[in-house]
Amino acid sequence: MAVQVEVVTRKFTYNNMPLEAPDDSMTPEQVKEFYAASYQELATAEVIDLGVKDDVHHFEFRRAVGSKGAE
Repeated sequence: MAVQVEVVTRKFTYNNMPLEAPDDSMTPEQVKEFYAASYQELATAEVIDLGVKDDVHHFEFRRAVGSKGAE
């Protein structure tokens, strides 16, 4: 039985906006840190792995929700 290698493309989104990975070798966390320079709210965002569908691995950056100073 031969081993078949399939290429999986990664797609990142933030607030329904597509973001391209600057480098395919970057981890999802590194991609988030890269874009945090432009979108400050990403600094505390969570990386959500939405899984693979049709050879595309989907990730979503979700910002933390909360109120400053709330108890």
